[in-house]
Parts: sequence; C-alpha cells; structure tokens
Amino acid sequence: MIEQNFPTAVAQPRKGGLASQLYVQVLVAIMAGAALGHFWPSYGEALKPLGDAFIKLVKMIIAPVIFLTIVTGIAGMKELGSVGRVAGKAFAYFLTFSTLALVVGLIVANLVRPGAGMNINPATLDGAAVADYAAKAHDSTLTGFLLDIIPTTLVGAFTGGNILQILLIAILFGISISLVGEPAQPVVRFLERVSLIVFKLVSILMRAAPIGAFGAIAFTIGKYGVGSLVNLGALVATFYLTSILFVTVVLGTVARLTGFSIFKLLRYLKAELLLVLGTSSSEAALPNLIEKMERAGCEKSVVGLVVPTGYSFNLDGTNIYMTLAALFIAQATGVELTLGQEILLLGVAMLSSKGAAGVTGAGFITLAATLSIVPTVPVAGMALILGVDRFMSECRSLTNFIGNAVATIVVARWEGKLDRQKLDDALSGRLPAPVATEAARELAAA
Repeated sequence: MIEQNFPTAVAQPRKGGLASQLYVQVLVAIMAGAALGHFWPSYGEALKPLGDAFIKLVKMIIAPVIFLTIVTGIAGMKELGSVGRVAGKAFAYFLTFSTLALVVGLIVANLVRPGAGMNINPATLDGAAVADYAAKAHDSTLTGFLLDIIPTTLVGAFTGGNILQILLIAILFGISISLVGEPAQPVVRFLERVSLIVFKLVSILMRAAPIGAFGAIAFTIGKYGVGSLVNLGALVATFYLTSILFVTVVLGTVARLTGFSIFKLLRYLKAELLLVLGTSSSEAALPNLIEKMERAGCEKSVVGLVVPTGYSFNLDGTNIYMTLAALFIAQATGVELTLGQEILLLGVAMLSSKGAAGVTGAGFITLAATLSIVPTVPVAGMALILGVDRFMSECRSLTNFIGNAVATIVVARWEGKLDRQKLDDALSGRLPAPVATEAARELAAA
C-alpha cells in the first residue's frame, strides 16, 4: 500500500534569506499596497483586478485539493465507521464554539455599547446601499442551503465551486473506493500521483500571493480610506479586540488543554495569516492550511473532513461580528432590545451563519439575513457599517481561519490521529525537510 502522506509544496523555508520567505514577501506587499492606496487612492482602486485574479486562481485549485485529500484519506482508513465519528466530533466542536462566539459578541456589545449615543433616525439611512445584500440574504433559506449541498451533476460539484458539494462527492467517492477494496487500489495510486501534481501547482500559484495581497490591500485602502475608520472607530476597535481575546483566551485555553500553544500555532501559520489579511479571504489560504495541518501531524482523513467543513460551519469571527454588529445597529438607531429579543437574535444568527463561506462579503450577507428575520432591528441600519465592513471582513477571515486550524488539531487528538512529535516539531520550527513518498519516488523514476 502506498504511503498516504505526500510531500509539502508550499510555504516551506527556502535558501536565500528572509527575502525568499513567503510571509516576508506578503508582509512587504501589504505595507506597499497600503501606502499606495493611502497616498494615491485612484491608483489603488485600479489595482483591484490583481487581488481578484489571485483569489480566482486559488479558488480554481480548491476543488481538486479537497477532493484528492478526502478521497485518498478515506481510502487509507481501516474502518469506515471512523468517517462518521470524525464528522460527528467535528460538528460537536463547531456547534459549541460557534455558539460561544455568538455569545461573546452579544456580551461585549452589551458591555461596551459602541453604538450608544449616535441617535440615528433609521428613516434617514440609505436603504438602497444595502438592498443587494438584503436581496441575497432573502434568497438564502435553511432548506435551500441544505438542498444546495447536493450538486445537480457529479461534475457540477467541481464547476460550481461549492465547498460542501465537493465535500459530499469526495466522501461518497472515498467510501465507495473502500467498499470496493483491492480492485480499486490502482485508482488510489493514480489519485495519489495526481495529488503530487496538484500540490506542486499550489506551490506555483502561491508565488503570486504577494502580488494578490498588494492589489487587494491597495484597493481596500484606496476605495474606503483609513479615514473611514474614524467615525466608526469604536465598533471596529471593539470587534478587533473581541476577536483577539477570543483567539488568545478561548482558543488559547482549548489549545493549552490539547497540549500546544496558540501563539506557536500562529507563528507556524504566519504566511497564511498574512495572506488572509491581505486578501480579506480565508479561502485564499485553504490549500496551504490543509497541507500544513498534515505536516503538523494531523492525519489526512481528519484534515480532509474538518477543514473544508469548518469553512462553512466553524465561523467564529463571523459569529462574533454578527451579534456585535446587530446590537451596534440597534444601539445606534435607538432600538432597545429585551433579553428575550437578544436571545432570539442569537438563535437566528446561529442558524443563518451556517453555510456562510469564508469569502469577502459573506458575513455582511449573513448579517442581513439575520436582521431580516428579526424585524426589531432595521436592516437599513446596515448602511452605517457598510463603509468599514471591508476592514472588519479581514478580522472575520483571520479569526475563522485560526478557529479552523485549532479545530483540526483538537478533532485529530480526539480521534487519536495526531502525531504529537510532528506537531511539536512543526510549531517549534524544527520540522524536517519533506521526504519523498513512495508515490513521488515512483513518479520521478518514471
């Protein structure tokens, strides 16, 4: 049986000093893009296609990465029952911490009250500015979301770009291979060889990450301007501080109980975090996260199930944002919510947040869906935060990304599928150079 792990292809130390490191290149690109957008806004706005093009390149490769990782991972499982067990534990984790994130946002909004004293009349707000978001939210129902998980055709799952559809097809395909047994092993070996090629392609695409981050951050600063943060500084600062506390305290405690340091994990993922910051999309770093979690000792089958599912169901940053932003709008427009109404808001947010992908604007659409069901808070009030939502989207994406990394390690440990030595080596920077697998050696020999 061919070994299931394939060599890493991205974000590894290379000779040539700091300048050759991906995280350094992305960091320099972010600073340069921010400076360009601030001093020459029109040029910054014109660079939007650079960021959009990079995100499209990454999204192009996400489907095969998820499919190959899950199929080869499940095919290597000794018992199929572990698939359902991993999924069950993952969803239990997602539900617990997504709900906790909503509660944290609710508590902070009541304590800090960032919108208090603004006294804004909802009738004076430009409802047309958020009409498109509200329309998209209206079209999103729980039943529609569940039905949308099933693709129209087998190939349609790959062309549509829906992560959950790809996840469903990959799980069914992997289970089918396991049930067929030995006759299906040539297919497994073929998919493992394709995995080598696909992850090398990811490595090539990541070389364009600094360009994508440069264009995306230049557009954000150029279009919205840092000055737009001043008027709503209390809300933005509250959201960022709450997210930082959630990561360091809540997720940090979970990490410590699991046996690793949250700060070492952040250092290990620094290149991906900077990429998410620059592009304002956690999907931009999804392929890297899958590979880095495997190299950190999490078994491929666990990584393949937890990471893609978490991108739709484990959105800690989005959940903090939803309750915090909803109460900010209520406070700013003079709407006093009772405890019962706040609990209703939390319950609705818990449902509407499921299925929101980790892409730019999804949190805003989900917020519109929540407010449309809870009419006490005016949907038009979203116009208040439209100007700074792009800056908040970056924090949402970062928190979501970190939450999914922690969830993967935790579920892997629960399953007994975590190599503690590899995890310690990875987080301490002692990870050895990747060793070619049997599949890689056979491919090279051919």
